[in-house]
Amino acid sequence: MRLFTGIVFCSLVMGVTSENWYSFFKEAVQGVGDLGRAYWNVLTSSNQNSNRYFYAQGNYDAAQRGPGGVWAAKLISSTRVYLQRFLDYYLYGNSSTVLEDSKSNEKAEEWGRSGKDPDRFRPDGMPKNY
Repeated sequence: MRLFTGIVFCSLVMGVTSENWYSFFKEAVQGVGDLGRAYWNVLTSSNQNSNRYFYAQGNYDAAQRGPGGVWAAKLISSTRVYLQRFLDYYLYGNSSTVLEDSKSNEKAEEWGRSGKDPDRFRPDGMPKNY
């Protein structure tokens, strides 16, 4: 737990070097909201293969907030990836399909954080309200 707290604190300090603390935290909280909305859309969407689009969209929206949003997106995305890999390993074993899916989700998240258009991952037939 101490190691995790130290890593979070160090990454926070590294991300706030040129920005003031208030705007950084405001952007981070707004970025968390963007990612939360994206993950909620993943859970409620009935479209197949739409998770990559929502991961890219959530990271894109968070990154548009500024450095705090980028920091929150990286932290939440990497935590989600590590937890998902841990659970997948114990539920499904060492499956190449699961690893491939995880890698493509990471690629979509990085694509969105870089500011590129997340519509690249939008599946055909997806409603416009997303």
